[in-house]
Amino acid sequence: MVKRDPSAVLLFLLLAAVPAAAQKADAEATFNAGLTHLRENRPQLALDQFKKAVKDDPKNPYFYKGLGLAHARLNQFPEAVAALRKAIELNPYYVDVRNDLGTVLVLSGRREEGKAEFVAAFNDATNPTPEISARNLGQAYFEEKNYDLAANWFRTSIARRKENPDAVLGLAEALLALGRPEDAAGVLEQGLKDVPNHTGIMVLLGDAYYRGGKFTEARVKLEEVARRDPMGAPGRRAAELLKHLPR
Repeated sequence: MVKRDPSAVLLFLLLAAVPAAAQKADAEATFNAGLTHLRENRPQLALDQFKKAVKDDPKNPYFYKGLGLAHARLNQFPEAVAALRKAIELNPYYVDVRNDLGTVLVLSGRREEGKAEFVAAFNDATNPTPEISARNLGQAYFEEKNYDLAANWFRTSIARRKENPDAVLGLAEALLALGRPEDAAGVLEQGLKDVPNHTGIMVLLGDAYYRGGKFTEARVKLEEVARRDPMGAPGRRAAELLKHLPR
């Protein structure tokens, strides 16, 4: 006869007596700890917490989204796709997850599947952030050097939300790639009106002026960025561009 450990039996009885609400509260706390680790760039610790949360409450789509994002941060793309698809299965109206799933599919090389997810998200009337779906499509096409279609989606993103620096930068980059620096400058000038003092937009505007032969305007803008953000990426980029401007 196998003897049972009394302490193990007691632990089992204690766990069995915990109300489901308390177990779910513990799962929420674990999930929140995972979010903190993910935001502070500790993806492996985040993954461990999300796995615990999912184990405690396997019907929560938010937990599966966190799990998917942690896997993605660790470049574990098949696991990320599976977790994000599970989130959608549990809540088909959780449209934001389609943006995450599309991104992971694109990153894993399944670009057409990823773009299809972005389109599905954009077309969903319940999508709270269609500008993100459109911006993601613009970025995907930009990476494929389809600059006309990229510009189209970036414009759509801006039309959905004006204060949208990522889409403004994407559209300007696409126009620059198409050899249209004056059009890019116009987009960036409007972008600065909508998002004042955005150094990323400012430095790209200086670059657009430079490519369009407006050297005085380029110098003014780039010097302003270098002064505002001398240690950041925009400031360093501005300093590099300034070296090439004619005196």
